[in-house]
Amino acid sequence: MNFERSILVSFLGNYATNNVVAALVALIPVSAAATGILTPQYITYVILAAITVGIFAWWYGARGWKDGLAFGLVGFVVSLATAFVTGVSGVLAQTGSFEQVMAVIPNFGPFLASWSTLVLLGYWVIPSVAIAYFKSPRGAAM
Repeated sequence: MNFERSILVSFLGNYATNNVVAALVALIPVSAAATGILTPQYITYVILAAITVGIFAWWYGARGWKDGLAFGLVGFVVSLATAFVTGVSGVLAQTGSFEQVMAVIPNFGPFLASWSTLVLLGYWVIPSVAIAYFKSPRGAAM
């Protein structure tokens, strides 16, 4: 498994899910009846993100469930690292103060402990493992 390529492809996949998929989901009208995490927008986002990650796992060329698992975990870590760097650099760009950055860094812990992080892990690992498993070479029939 080529980890450098895995990081680059998952970074592109993270960009596609966070920008392209989110832009498509923004076209869905807001539902006043649904509250909390199970809104039509959130469910649609997770489904489209899983499809997108599956496409990137196929493009990466992962074969076998171990390659798929490794690609999914790399994508998950890349997503978390991107969220952290984006948050820190956003606060630094808005305030220009390293003191404000240091005050915001402890807020990343509760972000990691939320259900959204578990959903993020799911939509990176499950489609990656599934696509890689079905792309794996099968033994010859006897």
